[in-house]
Formats: sequence, structure tokens, C-alpha cells
Amino acid sequence: MASTPSEYDLKICCMGAGYVGGPTMAVIASKSPRIKVTVVDLSKAQIDAWNSSTLPIYEPGLTELVLSVRGKNLFFSTAVDDSIIEADIIFVSVNTPTKITGLGAGRAANIKNCELCARKIAEVSTSDKIVVEKSTVPVRTAESIKRVLVSASKFKFQVLSNPEFLAEGTAVNDLLYPSRVLIGGEQTEGGIAAINKLVSVYANWVPREQIITTNLWSSELSKLVANAFLAQRVSSINSITALCEETDADVDEISRAIGSDTRIGNKFLKASVGYGGACFPKDIPHLG
Repeated sequence: MASTPSEYDLKICCMGAGYVGGPTMAVIASKSPRIKVTVVDLSKAQIDAWNSSTLPIYEPGLTELVLSVRGKNLFFSTAVDDSIIEADIIFVSVNTPTKITGLGAGRAANIKNCELCARKIAEVSTSDKIVVEKSTVPVRTAESIKRVLVSASKFKFQVLSNPEFLAEGTAVNDLLYPSRVLIGGEQTEGGIAAINKLVSVYANWVPREQIITTNLWSSELSKLVANAFLAQRVSSINSITALCEETDADVDEISRAIGSDTRIGNKFLKASVGYGGACFPKDIPHLG
């Protein structure tokens, strides 16, 4: 008797049901009906919220998106081990807070959560996996993840970098219509095959020319450099306010005038008390 073909062509597990993992996986599921996507977290309360009508985070369009695919090919679960075992690709999307003690306190990122995910993957995996860094991390974090995986498992793992470029309030739109998707991996036969596998996931809705592939370290560093450049623009226009006060110029009019120059653009030219948010103050010191 012929075997029944699998319902899914690919299975993805995302470790971390937070601001990045939840929306990203919802979009992947909505655009890829032949891919099973499972978001896992140790927090039952967080998973229960994702399985309810009141999601744990708010982004315009997110609730409708999740409800359209949840229970079909998008699942939220606390069954971490089972989800890792069945997955072909595992995204690591966990918090990387700034260290508060020890070397680099107040500046360096604490990648302990990423390493814990790697240990869990190595511990329970029963086959080769592609492991994808989704968290914003310092350069060479993939090296630490790979070291943990190799030392604790007999299976082969390819580690990729696939940083997020989301803004609060437009996350769903940023995922549906990204300016680019960045994927970095080792420039080996296995690494390139893993890159192409992840490219095929995003290619379900992102034009191929907008999917940029690089080596591992270029991808990790590009995310940090992008945030640094954006913060620098905010700092630059803020510094002009002092000159405006001396000359009676209007900084908003200056922002509009220079932002009309296509070489400069009009984004991040709003004078304010300084750059803030959840990312810039945390990520920029990683370049030091």
C-alpha cells in the first residue's frame, strides 16, 4: 500500500514567542501553506495568550493574520522538545538583554538565552538541523552557538543569521513587504545549501532580488550597522537644533528641505530629545 504524502513540505520551529518571533512566524505561515510553523516558549501564559483572542502584543493587522492560520499551519505550544525534534529549521528568537554584571556590564549583550537554546537543540535533536539566529546579537555569536551544538550533539547543524528589520507599529507591513531580507551563512557547500533552503521560504512572497545573501558575519554586522546609521541620523538632526536657535531657522523646515534630496531621504530626520526605543540604545554599544 502506498504511503500517504506528508501534509507539509517543511517544518519550522521558532524558539521564543515574543515581539519578533510571533509576527514573523505568522507571516511565514500565512504565505506558506505547505510549511508547518510552531512557535514555542517556556512561558505557558505567553503561549496561552497567543492561543486566545487577545494576543500578548499589539500590531495593526496581527490579530487577523494569526486567526487566519492558527490551527491550520501555525501553532503555539510549550512542547519545546517535540517541536525541535520534528523541525527542519529552528529559529532562535529570544531576548538578548544588555549585561548588568561582569565584563561588558552596561554595554555588551548577554547571549545566554541564545546559548541555552543551542544546548536544548543539541540535547533533543534526532536529525540534522538548520538553526537560524533571529535575535539581534553581537558579531560572532553564531560561532558560540555552533560551538555549543557541535560539542553536545553528533548531528550536523548549519547556523544562519537572519536579522529582523521591524519597527513598532508597522511590523506586519514590514514583514509582508520588506525592503530586503538578509540571510547569512557559512560559504561552504552545506552552508550555501542551508541559505538556499531559507531563501526558498521567503521566496514564497518576497521577490528574489530583495533577498540578500552574505557570509555569516556580514549578516550579523549589517543589522548593527543599520541601527547605528539610523541613530546617527537622529543625532545629526538634533545637533542642528542648536544652530537653528542661534539663527532663527526652523529645524522642521530644514528636515523637510534636506529630506527632499533623494540622496538623503526623509526618514529619521525628526528632531527630538534623542533616539530611544527598545533597539538603538541596546544594539549600538555592540559595535564598540
